[in-house]
Amino acid sequence: MPNQLESEQVNKNSVSLDSYEKMAEYYFTFVDTKPFNAYYERPATLSLLPAVKGKNVLDAGCAAGWYTNWLVEEGANVTALDFSPNMIEMTKRRVGSRAKVLRADLNEPLDFIADNSTDIVLSSLTLHYLKEWNAVMAEFARIIKQDGTLVFSVHHPFMDFHYFHRDDYFLTELLEDEWTTNKEKVKVQFYRRPLCKIISSVIQAGFLIEELAEPMPTERFKELQPKVYEKLTRNPHFLFIRARKS
Repeated sequence: MPNQLESEQVNKNSVSLDSYEKMAEYYFTFVDTKPFNAYYERPATLSLLPAVKGKNVLDAGCAAGWYTNWLVEEGANVTALDFSPNMIEMTKRRVGSRAKVLRADLNEPLDFIADNSTDIVLSSLTLHYLKEWNAVMAEFARIIKQDGTLVFSVHHPFMDFHYFHRDDYFLTELLEDEWTTNKEKVKVQFYRRPLCKIISSVIQAGFLIEELAEPMPTERFKELQPKVYEKLTRNPHFLFIRARKS
């Protein structure tokens, strides 16, 4: 059973860094067709994005670069960030020089990005690795243009609370899980928090929430993993939000 970890024992800048260093090649090889990514998270995130052609887009937590590549192919001007050097290398391998790919920590100021210079910030399954959201949301609000868009996906707070058998829904706490890759099992840490903290951090940064989605997995997911599909149709796994800088 996954364990809660005392957050004081973990440097905020190192949560799951070693894990993603180990999983970079795995992500690069399998992320295009992993059911949870390809046939659940990705269709929902793409459905929330506005037109990206000609837009300045920040891919905040690019991992192995699937979204970075998609954005470039759709005609966006893309800056991609990740805290894992190996993931950065995977993204560069995928997109070459077609995007600006940088190592950065979302816990820290994005002072290399100018105020009001970004049309869209996309953050896929990344923000649950950060304990504090106020600073990163403030940075997103600083760099996004007026009426620009923030789209992100995270672990659903109900799922984490239920699956990890937590006692206090209203805590923000560090959890640990074990994921299976093609080579080994890797321990991964992330934070869970109540829905009210997710929503309030977005609103307090000056965003207007336009859509909150809890979508179903696709039929392709059902074909590949019918039992998991049935569970997901009754228990949300991810939460999706689109917000506008107002």
